[in-house]
Amino acid sequence: MPLRWKIAALAAATACLVALAVGVLVHVWTAMDIRSRAGMEATNTVYSAMDVYRRTGTLAGGAELDPAELPTALRHPADGDRRVAYDGRVEGNLGPSVWGAQRVGGAGSPVLAVRINMSPQLHDLRRLDASMAVASIVSLAAALPLAVYGAGLVARRLRRVAETAARISAGDLDARTGPALGHARGRDEVTDIAATVDLMADSLGRRLRIERQFTADVAHELRTPVGGLLAATDLLPPGETEDLLRARVRDLRGLVEDLLEISRLDAGAEAPVRARVPLAAVVAEAVARTGLDTEVGVAEAPDVPTVETDPRRLERIVGNLVINAHRHGRTPVRVTVEGRTVVVRDHGPGFPADLLLDGPRRFRTGATERGAGHGLGLTIALGQARVLGAELRLDNAPDGGAVATLLLPR
Repeated sequence: MPLRWKIAALAAATACLVALAVGVLVHVWTAMDIRSRAGMEATNTVYSAMDVYRRTGTLAGGAELDPAELPTALRHPADGDRRVAYDGRVEGNLGPSVWGAQRVGGAGSPVLAVRINMSPQLHDLRRLDASMAVASIVSLAAALPLAVYGAGLVARRLRRVAETAARISAGDLDARTGPALGHARGRDEVTDIAATVDLMADSLGRRLRIERQFTADVAHELRTPVGGLLAATDLLPPGETEDLLRARVRDLRGLVEDLLEISRLDAGAEAPVRARVPLAAVVAEAVARTGLDTEVGVAEAPDVPTVETDPRRLERIVGNLVINAHRHGRTPVRVTVEGRTVVVRDHGPGFPADLLLDGPRRFRTGATERGAGHGLGLTIALGQARVLGAELRLDNAPDGGAVATLLLPR
């Protein structure tokens, strides 16, 4: 159930409880007042009727002597004692009543009694109850839309804050809740949450910029010594040591170049140089440059279709996907071109669950027996795909193996 309806339901339930409590209090207070007034009337009527009876010997004001309906509590009052009792019996047109009684003379003399019918007052009480019920329903019907509207305002503001937080978690660190909330005046819990989200985004942005700058600085500073090491290997005498050292230095230089490329992608400094090229030919050239045993399949003629893209970046993406498949998966590795889609699949253990959930992370590797891993290759491929406006999807095949699907834009 949406938050606005929960708040509205809570407001409606509160209003119903308040109306019920007020109605019960008014009913009880009015019923007690009716009975009290009836008791006072019965007492006064008995007093007047007794005065008339003693002076004239006649019964006045509806008084009776020893009536059969007289409650048991009033049949034996003390001499001169005027008493009142409530009778809840309903007989014919007479509803609940209040009796007043007093003995006429000494012990053994008859009892003069007066009955005050409360039916008109109780009828008025029922009308009052009905009026209060109708008024409560009308008030609830008028207040419920207002509660829904007010709850909707709060829910919309919270939804905008949640949308901004989702954009931040997706990588848009420039998103802020201020424009989403319209710079609402005053402070409340929603504005406090929004301000906290903005502070979090500012803090994350600063830390990310510091980390990116650090990575770029380290990679830039390493280029010179790595280049010197590569030149120094030329001075070593030929042999296994020279070959091993040269290979390690080349790996180090490749790592430095990858770090610099990631730094440029993070900084948004990369821009595609587009050209119309045959997709299948570019993919085949990228696979061939890896030097790895990879099957290439084309669902259409090699020169159809042509796509408008940056061929250098496209080759970089395909090459990284193929190298990652060979390094962390198992052969056979197959690349398929169909339309504007390029699919790279291996037959290894597949991508780890956390990679499919959170995307590739830098320097995250894993042994083959624990699942396919990734270093910087997938991170660079994903960044270059964003530069091209393409979509790179990572998934696992039902029968095993990692599947990377590159969808080029039209």
